[in-house]
Amino acid sequence: MISSIYNRRSRSCQNLSVLLLAISFFSNSSTCRAQVGATAQAPATAPTQETFKNPLLNSGPDPWIIQQGDTYYYMNTTGSNLTIWKTHDPVDLRHAEKRVVWTPPATGPYSHEIWAPELHFLKGKWYIYFGADAGRNEDHRIWVLENPSADPLHGEWTMKGKLADVSDKWAIDPSVFEQDGRTYLIWSGWPGNENGMQNIYIAAMKDPWTLAGQRVLLSTPDYPWERVGDATWTLQPGDPPHIDVNEGPEILRHGNKLFLVYSAAACWTDHYALGMLTAETGSDLLKPASWKKSPRPVFESSAQSHAFGTGHNSFFQSSQGHEDWIIYHANPKPHQGCGDQRSPRAQRFQWKPDGTPDFGTPVSIDSRIPAPSR
Repeated sequence: MISSIYNRRSRSCQNLSVLLLAISFFSNSSTCRAQVGATAQAPATAPTQETFKNPLLNSGPDPWIIQQGDTYYYMNTTGSNLTIWKTHDPVDLRHAEKRVVWTPPATGPYSHEIWAPELHFLKGKWYIYFGADAGRNEDHRIWVLENPSADPLHGEWTMKGKLADVSDKWAIDPSVFEQDGRTYLIWSGWPGNENGMQNIYIAAMKDPWTLAGQRVLLSTPDYPWERVGDATWTLQPGDPPHIDVNEGPEILRHGNKLFLVYSAAACWTDHYALGMLTAETGSDLLKPASWKKSPRPVFESSAQSHAFGTGHNSFFQSSQGHEDWIIYHANPKPHQGCGDQRSPRAQRFQWKPDGTPDFGTPVSIDSRIPAPSR
């Protein structure tokens, strides 16, 4: 989750008073070109990396990667628009081509707080799923954009509408996956109409922008490590003093198992960590009993590695599929909360003898890491 005090980025570039400086600025500023969306930012020439260091970008909450062949598409929360990075090297995002593909309207139900976008390729088209509201947190819902272009950096993105079940409750952090011929949406939502608890829900999908039935509760904050969420700011009328959080669900497959890896505890605390649910392939994924929750975090903060508030991850493989990688965000210092100090970090992970993932501990930002094999 992104705190309501998240600092939104400026939508316009600074005015320049001297014409010569203005010409130079607009000739060289990729930031201005990206904001108007006229052209994609051209990737800088860089040699193939043999090693890399985290973080991958200076800022990038809620990182998401999807792979097509040897091409990777990356997104993260910017707060004010939807930007896609395109690269052949998923750990060299600084040199990736990127484009602002959608900017919200000034007003309306999806005009503010654009959170946790994910890019998916379904039924021959690209879709972006994200959370947004009209300026009030309690109005946050999931929205869907569609693009028939072969390359998601090009073509036209069309708003397909709100993605909600009949209860139409507060919802963020959508992710979509396909299993055994069915498509599912998983997300974080409130059980009622008031803030105070976020659960993980699942629903089957009729098509990429429509749910086929009611939401089903999969996980609620049960354990003490999931329930660290005292407010760290001056409360305003209606703000709860404490929030229990399960959010950011993502699917990982291995063998005959599905793992739903989610973020637990509040993002404004350094206790933000990854939890996990496990289900067997072939089971009824809409039945809560099909999923078993791990009693301990599977990935958490490390002061020695300068990784605080580790969470909201996604997964990718090396281009030949021989290596499994996790990408997640973390703060470099304690008590930095849910702002833009959160940066994307990647590291390879292994598998335990019982078939469950072993994410290890965050790799230090001082360490060089072997890059994904190509």
